Amino acid sequence: MRIVKLTEESKTNILENLLKRSPNSYGQFEQAVAEILENVKADGDKALFEYTKNFDKADINEQNIVVTQEEIDEAYAQVDEKLLAVIRKSLVNIRDYHAKQKQYSWFDSKPDGTILGQKVSALSRVGVYVPGGKAAYPSSVLMNVMPAKVAGVEQIIMCTPPDRNGKVYPTTLVAAKEAGVDVIYKAGGAQAIAAMAYGTASVPKVDKIVGPGNIYVALAKKAVFGYVSIDSVAGPSEILVIADETANPRYVAADLLSQAEHDEMASAILVTTSDKLAEQVSSQIDEFLTQLSRREIIQKSLDNYGYILVAKSIDEAVEVANEIASEHLEIVTKDPFGVMTKIKNAGAIFLGEYSSEPLGDYFAGPNHVLPTNGTAKFFSPLGVDDFIKKSSIISYSREALEPVHNDIETFAKAEQLTAHANSIHVRFEGGK
Repeated sequence: MRIVKLTEESKTNILENLLKRSPNSYGQFEQAVAEILENVKADGDKALFEYTKNFDKADINEQNIVVTQEEIDEAYAQVDEKLLAVIRKSLVNIRDYHAKQKQYSWFDSKPDGTILGQKVSALSRVGVYVPGGKAAYPSSVLMNVMPAKVAGVEQIIMCTPPDRNGKVYPTTLVAAKEAGVDVIYKAGGAQAIAAMAYGTASVPKVDKIVGPGNIYVALAKKAVFGYVSIDSVAGPSEILVIADETANPRYVAADLLSQAEHDEMASAILVTTSDKLAEQVSSQIDEFLTQLSRREIIQKSLDNYGYILVAKSIDEAVEVANEIASEHLEIVTKDPFGVMTKIKNAGAIFLGEYSSEPLGDYFAGPNHVLPTNGTAKFFSPLGVDDFIKKSSIISYSREALEPVHNDIETFAKAEQLTAHANSIHVRFEGGK
């Protein structure tokens, strides 16, 4: 793995390289996605079923698009009991963590008859997208569904692509059932996003779409934003580790590789103050690569977007970490909590040598749906807030409005909105 001295020039080059991974850089796919969206919007189920046949090779229609209870029962019979027990433990941790995020309506009243407040309401219907293809992701099911359940969403539907036999991964179905998904549809790709955004005869229109997917799914979500809300346009996975001479090089190397194995676009970066650790981690990565099953993907990821940066100080390491604003940030130093206080931009922060990134992916409780590609500078992890909306409450008595009505009229007239001013004025005509 390449070792680079951290300078302003190297930092700039790395930031530019990482930005190439953004979904915004893949405009060549946008026309194909736009065509799929328009066809599903216009032709509904007909287009949805045709795309499912073309892309997934499955014969899906209005009779079999919904996963049945029999199929769910069959999935339970296929899932190992040990895995089911772990899914249930993880679900409890995720639910309990997100329960602490829940917000409630509030009202503030004054003696003059002024009542101001905020009404918190859950979204009515949310659509969760779960990828299929090469692997099953029951953890993504839990992470996307549980915050919505905690928020009180009335109906949660899920879309996931079937295999050529019209089947869905058993672990995906079991996780969905355990998490409380109401209806599961056999639909994937941009066409599933279109179906949830616009609605078809089989798939209802939702208020919000969440969940990861490939570049077509990401661009489809971006395109339908406005018809519905979305969580984010997710980019490839990434990890940044800040480490000093006290870090265990074997642990650090293993954690970097845990993200590099996602895909060839994933990014794994170590920023360290120790030349010795940099060399040890690089050697350890070479050793691990001879053992790991996805070594070809890992190697391409590291070649394209992997770096070991040697910084002069922890403060310099923190500075570059805040610039990169990584999805996952591990701090493995003498005083990880002290370093954490200086971090401004990160999706999730892992402190200490026993808080490795997969702990957050699967089990600890905080959400693993995180901002990528530098968007941690202004976005947050998926949470309960993503599944609620807030309404302002305003109630004034005559006694409360009277002393301020002239101020409001003055403001409205300054903007040449005389009907606004009149709406207030009529309530005090003739001194009534």
